Amino acid sequence: MKQEHRGARLSRQRKRRTLAVIALFSAASLAVTGCSASATPSPDEGIRAVATTTQLADFTSAVVGDDGFVSGLVLPNASAHQFDPSARNLLDIGEADALVVNGVGLEPWLQDLTDAGAFSGDLIVATEGIELRDGEGDAKDPHVWTSPRNAAVMVNNIVRGLSEARPDLADNFYQNAVDYLEKLTLLDTWATEAFASVAPEKRLLITNHDALGYFVDAYGITFVGSIMPSLDDNSEPSALEIDALIERIKQEGAIAVFSESTLSDKLATTIASEAGVAVYSGDEALYADSLGAAGTAGATYLGATIHNVTVLVTAWAGTVPPLPEGLTS
Repeated sequence: MKQEHRGARLSRQRKRRTLAVIALFSAASLAVTGCSASATPSPDEGIRAVATTTQLADFTSAVVGDDGFVSGLVLPNASAHQFDPSARNLLDIGEADALVVNGVGLEPWLQDLTDAGAFSGDLIVATEGIELRDGEGDAKDPHVWTSPRNAAVMVNNIVRGLSEARPDLADNFYQNAVDYLEKLTLLDTWATEAFASVAPEKRLLITNHDALGYFVDAYGITFVGSIMPSLDDNSEPSALEIDALIERIKQEGAIAVFSESTLSDKLATTIASEAGVAVYSGDEALYADSLGAAGTAGATYLGATIHNVTVLVTAWAGTVPPLPEGLTS
């Protein structure tokens, strides 16, 4: 009940902040009316695309290449679950030829933003056609991108949508997508080999929240549990839930708790200490809800996945194979 009240309170707070930004955007729109450029680019201008999450922005940038501009709504090291829009976000949406979204309930704030931003471009749902995991209640798990195989489907959806938005650039988009899909195939093959070096019974994962389900399924990892018993990183565990997780860690024989880059590691550290296992945090935290800032190991989807695989396999005393040439450049 406590979690339900807190979730409702957070939802109301986010809605109030969204409405405040919408009001700010309305004023900003009046200020720039008459001097802004047309939202429809000329053929030599390239495409203007907006993507909701850091992963989608990275995929979309790979497809667009030099033939346009891509902006992301959620910033690096931030979470779509806790996103608060800015006036700049709304202006970008209003000027976009295409908006790439995750769907599966990850962006409950999206309709308010597209309405306020007067979005009139093509909406691309990147998760279309992907088999979804069950989540809480009737909900589905929205963290689809964590599996490189799902990422490939998302890239295919993105290139198809962008090509429909700008047919004149379709050939370039498709060639860029082919190049990137080759890297995703190399990534998946490399990760499969890396995890194969760890006995299945030792692949035991404990994280901050339940965000790596598709990744777990892809590589035969056993998900022991999460500190926040939810797909949403806004929830809070009770004392009983924490005690139960510590007991599961001991019973399963797990050797580590893995924190996530967007969340505090305080509870992870405490639980690991109580369970008598290691904790991986800081530079060794996993990238789940968001990619990292420029210059970090997780600044791109490829880099973030390589980082996650390396941290996990090393923690489980496996062997991390050399990266194939296509992933080192």
